Order: sequence, then structure tokens, then C-alpha cells
Amino acid sequence: MVQNHPALRLGLGHPGDEPVVRALALEVPVAIEVCGLSYAVMMATPSDLDDYALGFALSEGLIENIEEVLDLTVHELESGGWVVRLNLPPAGAEKAMARARVRVTESSCGLCGMDNIAQVLRPLPRVEQAFAMRREAISAALEALPPLQPLSQETGGAHAAAFCAPDGTILLVREDVGRHNALDKLLGSLARAGRSAREGFILLTARCSYELVEKTVRAGCPVLVTISAPTSLAAERAAAAGLTLVALARPDAALLINDPARMLAATKS
Repeated sequence: MVQNHPALRLGLGHPGDEPVVRALALEVPVAIEVCGLSYAVMMATPSDLDDYALGFALSEGLIENIEEVLDLTVHELESGGWVVRLNLPPAGAEKAMARARVRVTESSCGLCGMDNIAQVLRPLPRVEQAFAMRREAISAALEALPPLQPLSQETGGAHAAAFCAPDGTILLVREDVGRHNALDKLLGSLARAGRSAREGFILLTARCSYELVEKTVRAGCPVLVTISAPTSLAAERAAAAGLTLVALARPDAALLINDPARMLAATKS
């Protein structure tokens, strides 16, 4: 989803300016309502919002599986933006009520609504190695991803989250202006497709913040690969949860941050 915007291409290395029309990735407020309660407002690209809502609910711990969702509707608002309404059983409604967020957040920052440090650093479940993986799979996925990013190719301003088979074959891709949103969309699409995140690895075209590590761990995925560097907390949380974390991934090299099950360190090309 894009919006065409007039701009001026400035001549820097070469003289002369040129008027152009540039495609920009849409970024709009997306409200998430849970059982009639205003839970959060995110800035997101309004595509695959059903996947986004399901992935968000799973990442937030409001549901354990998508069968718990009684109803999900997506509406565009005349005043601008979109609203996604989720109807959950009483247990999910109680969780939402206890953790309702009351201010706008940008790209699912992951902190708004947390009222103490213990909540931010709450223990994560352990992930387990579920398949054999060779490092060549990372190169294969990186090379295959660009043609599967239409929004990024058109605008240069979107992140992608991809779910890959152990051999690097890309099975699902979702895009968004926010890296957290892209991952939530991917997790929601996996759940809708009946795929287990334990059976492959996730590739993100983004900086690896701790929230992305947590979302990956809570989904049960044993390997996270990102094209940019992790933060210190992301590395610490990955180690604590047993997540294999690969950063600064390029077709010819990558940085292995954490590999407790020796899924990659033990294999050589």
C-alpha cells in the first residue's frame, strides 16, 4: 500500500534538479480493540491487518492460539486510520483489561503500558532446537527475499519478516513500515496457515531489538536472523531463552551472537 508524493530529486554529485513523483509506504494509525476495550493504537501499514491482529494478540499473550478468537473484524474509519476489533473469551478479556494501553505507541514499541521493570524483564520460555540447519540456508534466504518485498522495492521504506524452511526456502513474507508490525503480521499468518514456527527460522530486515527476540521466542521459533545488529538486551534475552541469534547477515557472512544448541557453529561449508 503506497501513496504517491511529489518531490524534487536534488543534484548533488551531478548538476541539475528534477521533479519526481515518489511512492511512499502508507503509515496510518491502527487501533486495536479487545472485547470492546481500546487496547492500543499502533502506527502501521494497513495491509494484512487480520494477520497483524492475530500475531499481536499472540505476542501480547492475550491468546495461546487463534482458535480462542471468537470474532475478528477490520474497518477503515472515515476520520482516517483503521480499527481492528477482537472478541475473546472471558480469560482473554481479563488479560486485556489488566494490561490495557492508554497512549499511542509507534511501531509497537513494546514498553508502553508496562508499569514496572520486572514486567519488561519477565522470564521467557525456553526454545528448543527442532530441526537440522546448515549455514547455507541463511545465504539462500537472503538471496531469495528481495523479489518477495514488493512494498520495499516500490518505496524503499518498509521492513520485511520472512519465515523460512530449514533449507532457506522462504515460505511466508509480510511487510510493514514497522519492524515489530511486520513480525506480528508474519506470526499471525503462520497461525492462520496452521504452520508451526518451530519448524523453520525467521529472517528480519531490521535492527534486532529485544522485543523482536521476545516475539520470536514466544512463538517457539528456535532461530532468528536479522540483517542489522542486535542491542545488548536482545543478545542477553536470546541467550537466556536458548534462541540461536544471527545478526548482520549478508550472503557471504554473518555474525553468530548466540547458538546454545550449536545449530550453526558445528557446521562448516
